[in-house]
Amino acid sequence: MMRTQKLPDEEFNIVRAAQPAPIDPSETAAGSTVVSLLSSLDRKVLDQVMVEHRYTPGEIVVYEGQYGDIAYLIWSGRVAVVQGDFANPSSVNYRGTGEVVGEMSHIDNKPRYASIVALDDVRLLGIHRNDFFELLQIDPNFSTNMMEILSNRLRAAEEMSRVNTAIGRELSAEVQELQSENEALRQMEQRRQELSELVVHDLRNPLGNLFSALNMLELVLPEAVLEENRELLEIARLSHLRMQDLVDSLLDIAQIEAGRPLGEREPTNVASLMGEVTQLNAFALDKREMTLTQNFPEDLPPVLADPNQIRRVITNLIDNAIKYSPKGGPLTITAVRQGSMVEVSVVDAGPGVAPEERERIFDRFAQAEAGGIRPRGFGLGLSYCKLAIEAHNGRIWVEPGPEGVGSRFVFTLPVVI
Repeated sequence: MMRTQKLPDEEFNIVRAAQPAPIDPSETAAGSTVVSLLSSLDRKVLDQVMVEHRYTPGEIVVYEGQYGDIAYLIWSGRVAVVQGDFANPSSVNYRGTGEVVGEMSHIDNKPRYASIVALDDVRLLGIHRNDFFELLQIDPNFSTNMMEILSNRLRAAEEMSRVNTAIGRELSAEVQELQSENEALRQMEQRRQELSELVVHDLRNPLGNLFSALNMLELVLPEAVLEENRELLEIARLSHLRMQDLVDSLLDIAQIEAGRPLGEREPTNVASLMGEVTQLNAFALDKREMTLTQNFPEDLPPVLADPNQIRRVITNLIDNAIKYSPKGGPLTITAVRQGSMVEVSVVDAGPGVAPEERERIFDRFAQAEAGGIRPRGFGLGLSYCKLAIEAHNGRIWVEPGPEGVGSRFVFTLPVVI
């Protein structure tokens, strides 16, 4: 007699991974269709042909590919019917009390199509093929009813195969559709990149000419004319800087996403950058009657960064704060050391950012309406900030301002070691 083998724990866990909830161990097959059919036969005959088999969890009842001549009625417990390797099965089905397994051995003389593994402490009643056919000859009614049961099982298997085939076709069609959509998205992304590069390079030359023209005007215009038109020239200068910032952001975003390094990182004084940005925004602050307060300790350590990128990050945050704050509202920019990082925050008194928008606003082209204010621009500023800060191994986020008023945009940068 061949010794019963048991699955290793790892393979057994794979086989039983999807099994239903545990059953009552006292539950038996009494009352099932097959048992009711067998109970119509002579008890002595049944005792002669039915042999009880017991298995513990993980023990293998039969192997796929084995030749067998015994079918099993599950009297108590459950088994798994496994096709393929136990470590990577192609199919796992579960059978419980009152069901018959291995019955195909009574219909054909082919190797078993699946392995059977005990999931619980299992009691099986086995019947040999020869004994089965003797029972069919003893009682014609038993023969008819048993054939009906087996026929129903075959029809159910055929229907399952048909359903699986239909599902397979649907999945195949969905995969092909997804592949087509993925290719279309890839082509769209390629076109977008090409368009961005085209726009950027076509804008750079006119911007350079505009900058040169503004400088030339300041050199050649009489002082009196300059004074009369100082505000117009300042607006033109700021508009040029904003357009230049947009173009540079587009270029930097493309380079960062492509994994290409940007400028050189060096020890950078964040407080100095804050002062430069404040000076650049002096005209806009004055027009809005706003005051920008700077807070930073004198011993604030330098950070390792590309100063041009971080200057642009601070500029974007200040520009947004001015845009969304009420006229005359306060603005505060603060820098403090937090462990191995310097934390920079920009606080405004605007309408704030809704909780569901606090991550999305850092996506490219994302715009969120704030307090009824329609967003302006292309939604690139915060996207650039996120990519630039993360490229410096820092973080950026937004949270409510003090006492829930306004917004507090925060980013971190590593301290120079």
